[in-house]
Amino acid sequence: MATLQSLADLNRANTAAEGQNEAPVHVQKLDAQGRAYATGKRKDAVARVWIKPGSGQIVINNRPVDSYFARPVLRMILRQPLQVANRVDQYDITVTVAGGGLSGQAGAVRHGLSKALTYYEPELRAPLKREGFLTRDARVVERKKYGRKKARRSFQFSKR
Repeated sequence: MATLQSLADLNRANTAAEGQNEAPVHVQKLDAQGRAYATGKRKDAVARVWIKPGSGQIVINNRPVDSYFARPVLRMILRQPLQVANRVDQYDITVTVAGGGLSGQAGAVRHGLSKALTYYEPELRAPLKREGFLTRDARVVERKKYGRKKARRSFQFSKR
């Protein structure tokens, strides 16, 4: 780095550095088949999500979404990013999800679907980020400690 001789040199150096700190420009990321791919995580569940333009068909582990997520609340969680982006019946979604329980899997699919939507349409990043769908929920189960029944629960106390 060159030595600075005056305040004018310092000012020029600062303006040059500010030009480099602009917000990153997000571009479309598609694979060879024209699909956007993203990985979503929640608790112990990991979801791999592919989206492509289509009729709104959702397939999870080679099963329709209504048979895989039988509870309406889980299907509602899964469709939240599409409703926020107003893209409910515009994409065919293929998901493979493993690990965790159904609730964690639904959260993982929501996270992965949100990321895949931003890869397909980068302008959707702002509304999805505002709703918090692009943030990985870091809460996981606390580990069991030795000398305890569970993570924090003690064994039953016996005076004698």
